Amino acid sequence: MINIKHHGAVSGVTGSCHELVAGDAGILIDCGLFQGEEAGQGASASDLSIDFPIGHIEALVVTHVHIDHVGRIPYLLAAGFEGPIICSEPSAIMLPEILEDALKIGFTRDRELIERVLGLIRSRLVPIPYGQWHRVFDHGDASLSVRLQRAGHILGSAYVECEAESTGEFERVVFSGDLGAPHSPLLPAPVSPERADRVVIESTYGDKDHESREDRRYRLKAILENALADGGTVLIPAFSIGRTQELLYEIESLIHEFGSEDVAPDLPWQDLEIVVDSPLAATFTRIYRDLKPFWDAEATELVKRGRHPLSFEQLTVINSHEDHLNAVDYLTRSHRPCVVLAGSGMCAGGRVVNYLKAMLGDKRNDVLFVGYQAKGTPGRDILNYGPRGGWVELGGERYDIRARVHKVGGYSAHAGQSDLIRFVTGIKPTPSEIRIVHGDSDAKESLKSQFHSVGLTGIMIPGIA
Repeated sequence: MINIKHHGAVSGVTGSCHELVAGDAGILIDCGLFQGEEAGQGASASDLSIDFPIGHIEALVVTHVHIDHVGRIPYLLAAGFEGPIICSEPSAIMLPEILEDALKIGFTRDRELIERVLGLIRSRLVPIPYGQWHRVFDHGDASLSVRLQRAGHILGSAYVECEAESTGEFERVVFSGDLGAPHSPLLPAPVSPERADRVVIESTYGDKDHESREDRRYRLKAILENALADGGTVLIPAFSIGRTQELLYEIESLIHEFGSEDVAPDLPWQDLEIVVDSPLAATFTRIYRDLKPFWDAEATELVKRGRHPLSFEQLTVINSHEDHLNAVDYLTRSHRPCVVLAGSGMCAGGRVVNYLKAMLGDKRNDVLFVGYQAKGTPGRDILNYGPRGGWVELGGERYDIRARVHKVGGYSAHAGQSDLIRFVTGIKPTPSEIRIVHGDSDAKESLKSQFHSVGLTGIMIPGIA
């Protein structure tokens, strides 16, 4: 018996957790946190327990370290999971960092307990190179091996190929994790698996395509020039891993290309200050810089030519909480044009909330979204109601939205609809079963329809097991 079960990311885009069983043993692919409206559907702030059997689970395979894919790992350990945590080599470096932050915010402030949990996680990590098969278990009548391939989503991201056998039945099952767009900076684009009998595919943007990289780059330039013209701040809610580094890469390229031209009255691009006000984003930006061997050819060539796309002179990093509060106060009172990237990406917590409270009511300021905003998050509300002059609730209080609100969808770290279709149709022969997860209902239905239109069959939209 070879079976797939789903324990998250089936009613929306968060809480990724899937199970592959071969015989009497199995593995988990990711164990992520539910966010937004999905909190409470399988896990919530008050109940993050693992509500499915794990006694037969022999390993956890991590596709990448975004919190909606790894946030429940401490609870998995607390539930008694004793197996290895298999991931890519960059993910092994980043996973303890992201979980330390998650533990401090949602688990405990007890430093000794946090270190104990992190020590346990580090001891379980099994980093494996891309493209290399790794045997997870072999029980004679059932066995399972995994291989990680580059997914192009964030540094270290992978899709997972599983070679499963049970009582003479053989099957290749692929879990996409989150796939990146082929034109993303810094990372190589994902390549379709050589074969697959069944595929579990994400669908975050299953209903739309992103604008091209060139289009989004010049739209980013136009938005910044327009937004900064009246001396306001451009606030970009930042996802610590992936989006922040891609934006810095693109902004550095704009500064390099248009250095002496004005981005605002009497302010040339080369003098524009870019602020990263997120200790976690700063940490991962440093890790990205340290892991240049995993960059794509374009980024590597820039470094050879003496460019520093993640560490340029206009970049300021704010670490201490005191400096953060001073920056909020100074930028709110001054008319100094500035671009601020602050966590978190969906405005559900972190330093961006203080900026929003202080700046949303001033029409000089602008909020620029560059990533997906889940239902039920303040980010989604600002995106929906900001253009209509509405309000958003932050910290239990209502704040009027007078700042202008923009979105550049092309900076999503997720593949668009055409990219997802290309990924699956690139598998020869085509899979006999395709399970669509990790998307809102409209996105999943749209992707299903498009799969049918290109002749694919065996399309499923599963629910939680």
